[in-house]
Amino acid sequence: MKIGLFYGSTTCYTEIAAEKIRDIIGAEVVDLYNIQDEPLKKAEDYEFLIFGISTWDFGEIQEDWESHWDDISGVNLSGKVIALFGMGDQQGYGQWFQDALGMLHDEIKPQGVHFIGQWPNGDDYEFEASKALTEDQSHFVGLALDEDSQYDKSDERIATWIEQIMNEYSAL
Repeated sequence: MKIGLFYGSTTCYTEIAAEKIRDIIGAEVVDLYNIQDEPLKKAEDYEFLIFGISTWDFGEIQEDWESHWDDISGVNLSGKVIALFGMGDQQGYGQWFQDALGMLHDEIKPQGVHFIGQWPNGDDYEFEASKALTEDQSHFVGLALDEDSQYDKSDERIATWIEQIMNEYSAL
């Protein structure tokens, strides 16, 4: 099994998280792609995908993803297993926390993908609103990381989430 991990990163935080995910799962299993340098079409080569995106300013999509946003509909993701992770700042931009994560989820959902890796919206998050929450608000559609105000929780969250998605994937 090979996993395609695609991310966009402006400040390197999403890239660092992507590298940590790859290193924990194993570099022999995970192929890492910065979408600034690689076409999103490569995602078609994988059954299992991980997408990483960050939210900018007032709920905006990270620039590399934004420049490829129109390409998403041209990539055949039907039947793929997809886990998502996002970066956001719940203190500085609490009204838009993880919005890009939710927008990416909503953009690829109509293609008939199988999402895994929902992440609990627990007591340790403090924000006003998010487009990345499930309908019942109990979970994010993927792993929610905050390198601005909760960087000390990222490594544990990543490790726990990886165990979760690998278990969910093997149960399919």
